[in-house]
Amino acid sequence: MPKHLPISLLFLRLGVFIVFFFWTVDKFVNPEHAANVFAKFYALENLGITIVYVIGSLQIILIFSFVMGLFKKWTYGITLLLHAASTFASFGLYLTPFENLLFFAAWPMLAACLSLYLMRDYDSLTLGKNTSPV
Repeated sequence: MPKHLPISLLFLRLGVFIVFFFWTVDKFVNPEHAANVFAKFYALENLGITIVYVIGSLQIILIFSFVMGLFKKWTYGITLLLHAASTFASFGLYLTPFENLLFFAAWPMLAACLSLYLMRDYDSLTLGKNTSPV
């Protein structure tokens, strides 16, 4: 295994965590904003504050398990699926790129999520069981 691979994967994981962390905190700090995002991008109208808090609570468990490298198959996979859903739900915004440049940051993050999932067995700087094949 290349000696810099584990630290590279750790930094990818930390980068993805930072974005997900602030998306999660937003659900608690500004639940109305989160409810509006769910309505606009996922057609989930009239989500109550309680539901937003429940989603945020589940997400906080997921992202802290993810950043610690626990249950990699599940946490990395669910994180990948959630970010893929977010990226593709915004698809219409990519059709007017110069009005929505910030949304294009979703694509490299999606690549990072996919890379982490595919290389999860080499991601050995975790609190989870070291399953490194090398």
